[in-house]
Amino acid sequence: MNSPLPAASDPASASRHRLLLVVYTAAIFTSALLLFSVQPLFTKMVLPRLGGSPAVWSVAMVFFQSLLLGGYAYAHYLMQVRNRIIPVVIHLVLLVVALLTLPLSIASGWGEPPASGYAFWLLGLFTVSIGLPFFALAANNPLLQAWFVRTGHPQGHDPYFLYASSNIGSFLALLSYPVLLEPMFSLHTQNLIWTCGYGVLILLIAGCGVLLLKSPAFVMAKPGADEVDAPAPTWALRARWIFLAAVPSGLLIAVTAHISTDVAAAPLLWVLPLSLYLLTWVLVFQSRPLLPHSWILLLQPLAIAGVIVLLAIGGEQNLLLTLGGHLLCFFVIAMACHGELARARPAAKYLTGYYVALSFGGMVGGLFAGLIAPFTFSWIAEYPILIAFAVLCRPTGRERFAKWSWWYWPLIAAVAVAALAPSLSSGRLFTWVDDHRVLFIADVAVLSAIAALILNASRWKLVVTVVLALVMIRAYPSDDGRVETVRSFFGVHKIVVTTNNQYHVLMHGTTIHGAEKFLNDDGTPVTGRPEPISYYYKDGGIGQAIAAVRARKGGPIRVAVIGLGSGSLACASQLGEDWKFFEIDQSMVDTARDPKYFTYISKCDPDMKPVIGDARLTFAKEPDGVYDMIIVDAYSSDAIPIHLATEEAMEIYKQKLTPDGAVVMHVSNRHLELASVVVGIADANDLKSWVFNEDSGRDSEYIFSTNVVISARQPADVGGIATSDKWALTEPEDHERVWTDDYSNVLGAVLRRLRDGEN
Repeated sequence: MNSPLPAASDPASASRHRLLLVVYTAAIFTSALLLFSVQPLFTKMVLPRLGGSPAVWSVAMVFFQSLLLGGYAYAHYLMQVRNRIIPVVIHLVLLVVALLTLPLSIASGWGEPPASGYAFWLLGLFTVSIGLPFFALAANNPLLQAWFVRTGHPQGHDPYFLYASSNIGSFLALLSYPVLLEPMFSLHTQNLIWTCGYGVLILLIAGCGVLLLKSPAFVMAKPGADEVDAPAPTWALRARWIFLAAVPSGLLIAVTAHISTDVAAAPLLWVLPLSLYLLTWVLVFQSRPLLPHSWILLLQPLAIAGVIVLLAIGGEQNLLLTLGGHLLCFFVIAMACHGELARARPAAKYLTGYYVALSFGGMVGGLFAGLIAPFTFSWIAEYPILIAFAVLCRPTGRERFAKWSWWYWPLIAAVAVAALAPSLSSGRLFTWVDDHRVLFIADVAVLSAIAALILNASRWKLVVTVVLALVMIRAYPSDDGRVETVRSFFGVHKIVVTTNNQYHVLMHGTTIHGAEKFLNDDGTPVTGRPEPISYYYKDGGIGQAIAAVRARKGGPIRVAVIGLGSGSLACASQLGEDWKFFEIDQSMVDTARDPKYFTYISKCDPDMKPVIGDARLTFAKEPDGVYDMIIVDAYSSDAIPIHLATEEAMEIYKQKLTPDGAVVMHVSNRHLELASVVVGIADANDLKSWVFNEDSGRDSEYIFSTNVVISARQPADVGGIATSDKWALTEPEDHERVWTDDYSNVLGAVLRRLRDGEN
């Protein structure tokens, strides 16, 4: 039975429409706020279980994207029910049941990870711990939009503006987390705030359900004529939706891993790319886009060329250049992909199916970058692969100067031969090309942009050109000398043999993590016991600390070392001493043991048996009061495992020390100022701290400046360090909050480094 539609000028009708718009917008906004704030919140809770590895976030993103697909599919099938009461009741029951599992916590029985299979263990932990509340949240966006269509609101024919509202909530949640929530509140307080917000959301969704059920019955009677005439999306179009969603989703994980490897596995660097990713959804679904799609399509080839140049430069880039460059290019590429998705969106009657396709594509991209690639490639291949796929996201178009376009294939073939042939040799031509590698790679990248912007060349011509530039990056790496890579859950390690074969260098990201001298300056092999270099030379901060504690004790010392690296500190021990190493990454142990890479262990401690696992868990099992010195040097690249630099971590170190023992923490870092953090956590445990920061001036010998903090109960415990003019007794900063397992402030550490520089 149909009722006549109330006149638009009817005050009661207008009031009802305003109420509908306010309540539905508020519910979708709040849901998105909770959905995306829980991601950095809970992942930060999980980080200490796996050494603070950046890969934890990559796997977390796979989980979130997969469950988002599940939520969208649930909403899609729930809305096939013609009765309006059943979907409302089912979803409210689901939300209430999920509320009973809060506040958020790591499920019992998931405290300690297994010896292998970390990624699948993490997926299980996330599923058991927060699967139900996240699943319920994931369904809200498409479900509430479908309800809105059925309320009869005048804007119900095109509810995609609510998707923009959802993404604004997501965007604000992510931006506020590292800037406001993380610096201001502990994890416990954040958890309580989030739980209260979940309760408020249930009330809002209940209000949406009531408004739907009170809507006139005629709304459900017949679809509009425009919807009847709208053709169903073809399978080819659905496949295009999935591809367009998969590429930026995969790039999101690849870019995040790339930039967080050299800074920290922390919400600050997780949310920057994710915020931009969500911002693109907000912008493309505006009724009047702020950035016209035609402009973005013009910028996309330049962004792709920009990524190629940044990857070609490699090495030690300025932090702002690294972050700004990669994030800006990612934003443009994601805008182009999502803009194409917005242009291809179907009529409102196919809305939930559209969202299922988008979430499926997001999951596929996440699976590739977060799970498949790390197990398939020994280097970060997913980033350039996805950059090449991004070219295929461009719309098809008619080539300009079509009758002359045949010459492009012979041209690119000739360029490929000229560019790659020298890489097969090792003569002067290779050296000359390698010396000018960035220029040549940039030229090919610019060629791809010219082909796109001026010739409007086909996507396949552009892909071949971009792939050529990316292959050149691999053929002419930025590292001098031979390079081998080893990849594990904890990152990609590079072993670089310098061009003259004199040094073997261990790198993670762009940071040297250890080195060994194999040839003397006259070219003869180094014989005997290797001398530790890089950050571990005898006159550096760590070397001086070891000598001071040894002299203070007047005999052999017992030492615990957290972090193995190249094994340099194995050769810092002396006869009769007991040194025990703790390392989370078995591949790192295998690399350090292999004499073709490094000989520290094989020559100085061939019977070494490192304890494998996260040091917060394994070291806590050590007996109390037995170590004269604990050396904490567990940082991969410049990224820091934050849970090893907290008040609670220092309490564990202190418990394991002898009454006159000392803790030495290596805090050299290009992007974060950490000395004050260590001083603060030491003071919270009634320990005094001395800071060493000196430039060796011997970088060419792979002997680097070091920033080291030694902490002990009394000045006498650190021997000559207490009176050395190279070490400064340092008090904690009054205005600087102590880092705990419940609180850390990476943004503050970044700002202090930018303010003070590296000295």
